[in-house]
Amino acid sequence: MEVERVQALAIGGLKELPEQFIRPAHERPENSKAVEGVTVPVISLSLPHDVLVEQVAKACHDWGFFLVTDHGISPSLIQRLQEVGQEFFELPQEEKESYANDAACGKFEGYGTRMTKNDDQKVEWVDYFFHFMAPPSKVDYGVWPKNPPAYREVTEEYNKEMVRITDDLLQLLSEGLGLEGKVLKSILRGEEIELEMKINMYPPCPQPELALGVEPHTDMSALTLLVPNDVPGLQVSKDDNWIAVNYLPNALFVHVGDQLEVLSNGKYKSVLHRSLVNKERTRMSWAVFVVPPQEATIGPLAELVDDQNPAKYSTKTYAEYRHRKFNKLPQ
Repeated sequence: MEVERVQALAIGGLKELPEQFIRPAHERPENSKAVEGVTVPVISLSLPHDVLVEQVAKACHDWGFFLVTDHGISPSLIQRLQEVGQEFFELPQEEKESYANDAACGKFEGYGTRMTKNDDQKVEWVDYFFHFMAPPSKVDYGVWPKNPPAYREVTEEYNKEMVRITDDLLQLLSEGLGLEGKVLKSILRGEEIELEMKINMYPPCPQPELALGVEPHTDMSALTLLVPNDVPGLQVSKDDNWIAVNYLPNALFVHVGDQLEVLSNGKYKSVLHRSLVNKERTRMSWAVFVVPPQEATIGPLAELVDDQNPAKYSTKTYAEYRHRKFNKLPQ
């Protein structure tokens, strides 16, 4: 079945948004504007260790989201990562289609368009490219773009930085829970860390006030590490309000995902977020999902559960979570 790509619609000079992209009134950006004057936490990794542990834990508890600076990833690498991603989406449509995925056949890696529909049968204004970055046993280079030629080299270099940053963050997050620094890493990494790359491409939209690039959701991952281009659009939910995340050059956007919320027994919050689109400019983001091994058992850590703090979540393998969002236990 031929899939209608969002980018192709935009390039075709679309004047009005097709019905399937028009959100219900209560979801439209024009009817759910972000609160102004509130900014998300920004944390420098150059802070003293004890201060860093405290700030990261507070951001994860209060927001489930923060921006990281002074992370040691060179601005030139981030720039090259973004350049090769942009170049892929500028390829002729026929060449991009040679990498098309097919979720119906269990092929999730590759070039795709979000076809999963909600109860209102609405789809999102986004195309994407998805593939595994790690561990080596799960990487299929046949899925990775051959063009631009530098894609593999740049992405492998970026992968090394993501492994390093993930280790650092998991240590801070463990200590923020009052645990030894290796605890979360041992659960979430298993023998090898699993990292998934998803490049999101949100082309110009003729009626952005009626559409969403990505509808409100929390990530199934433990962590999501993201860098965007300079076109705004990401919003996170706090206290039932939408907060716009301002662009900060070379900052790493850190989302707490469902697996960390469960492991922390709710001390860390899996952040609800959405993405808006732009009428004139293309927004892009490079998201790396840090996920546990499929067989990893995910449940509230025993050290965080007692009579005063009973388990708030059921325990199951990550493979089971992927098929069904985590269920809170009766209070």
